[in-house]
Amino acid sequence: MRADLVLGIDVSTTATKAVAFDVQGRVQAAGRAALSLARPAPERFEQDPRDWWAALCRAVAEVTAAVDPGRIAGLAIAHQRETFACLDSGGEPLRAAMLWLDGRARGQLGSLVGRVGIDRLREVSGKAADFGPALPKIAWLAEEEPETHRRTALFCDVQAYLVQALTGRARTSWASADPLALFDIVARRWSEELCGAVGIAPDRLPEALAPGAPLGAVSEVAAAATGLRAGTPVLAGGGDGQVAGLGVDALDPRRAYLNLGTAVVFGVFCPEPRQDPAWRTMVSASGRGYVLESSLRSGALLSDWFLRRLLGVDPRDKVAMAAIEAEAASLRPGSDGLLLLPYWEGAMNPHWDPDARGAILGLTEAHGRGHVYRALIEGVALEQALVLDLMRGRAGIEVAEFAAVGGVAASDLWCAVMADATGVVLQRSETVEAACLGAAMCAAAGAGLAGSIEAAAKAMRGTATATFHPDAERRRRYVELLGIYRDVYPQVSGVMRRLSAFAR
Repeated sequence: MRADLVLGIDVSTTATKAVAFDVQGRVQAAGRAALSLARPAPERFEQDPRDWWAALCRAVAEVTAAVDPGRIAGLAIAHQRETFACLDSGGEPLRAAMLWLDGRARGQLGSLVGRVGIDRLREVSGKAADFGPALPKIAWLAEEEPETHRRTALFCDVQAYLVQALTGRARTSWASADPLALFDIVARRWSEELCGAVGIAPDRLPEALAPGAPLGAVSEVAAAATGLRAGTPVLAGGGDGQVAGLGVDALDPRRAYLNLGTAVVFGVFCPEPRQDPAWRTMVSASGRGYVLESSLRSGALLSDWFLRRLLGVDPRDKVAMAAIEAEAASLRPGSDGLLLLPYWEGAMNPHWDPDARGAILGLTEAHGRGHVYRALIEGVALEQALVLDLMRGRAGIEVAEFAAVGGVAASDLWCAVMADATGVVLQRSETVEAACLGAAMCAAAGAGLAGSIEAAAKAMRGTATATFHPDAERRRRYVELLGIYRDVYPQVSGVMRRLSAFAR
């Protein structure tokens, strides 16, 4: 039987998805397994790396039960970025993995900046001094868990851990190494300088190869656990943000990907590694060029907080959600004078402030749940508009369209507000699992079913199911509101820092 399918796997924060695609990008089979998230203390988010493997096995087994595994020409993995595991010399976890959301290393940022320098950190890694990447957390381990730091033979991202389980050897891709803030994004190798700043050598990190490169082959043991054919090629994938962008063919500077998920992330392809505090610079999952990326940690996370915690509404309740969205949609831009600052999990670009907090301004007795819900969406959208303006002014980037994916992209209200607030045409992608599809594109190129990753992206990308054009009058109102929004953080940041210190 001819191997005519590729398998894309996405290990996100809450679930592992596996999807088999043909070379036109059509879904042939899919599987899913939930992942649990531990919160052992405030600001700490952890997972057991062994759960990643167990979830992968369950998700992939659903696929191999539906299609002949002999048809799978290769597989690649996309995954939650910045998350990493500490493995001993036998490849076993020494402790729970620290996730991208984990904020325990805030206190290490100052000393890291002192040792490396903010400008030098950005020049080498493309990243700012932020608590999300592995860099400050490895510094935290050196101070708070020195025995774990000493005994760790391999600090590895999610892909490297799973490739080890699949093939027997931990290897990863440039687009997975990059988010850890230990990688030289121009030289395409681990930075001795950044590794040295946290007391490790590059040989304590997995070998990193180009996206689409062969990482190994599925072992007999892994085949028995997953239903895959032993010897199936495992090709390099990458971090879920860049790979999802690949999945919607955002490889042109005028077409950006917009992931409206737990976090809200948009990224724009750039041939050169343009650096600025207003964004972070990532290695493209195509293996060529870079992605200028904006990330807001509280997207659907913020929406879920409001709906579940304050309203007691399950976001999966279609009747309740239709009523809330109808209330919000009936309001004018600006929610009758209500403005929300969406920094529930601190601020990444452009402020890079771990002590930033959320704020709702302008509340009166006339405001109800529809106002707050609309202001929430508008706050998220205005944050994207703010960064787009900075990219336009500092890098000459002119985004003409967003390819939107992610959970709340299914909402017409979210999409319409996003288009109106940014002034960018938004296309809702039919690709539900964009990271899986992007990983499958890497696999198709690596397995020889496509001439290159770019060719795979052109052949396999989905079409838009709906298009949202900015409305001229609403756009005018949002431009005015953005002027107010732009002034809020500078005026309240000092108060936020005092509140954060008080809470600690």
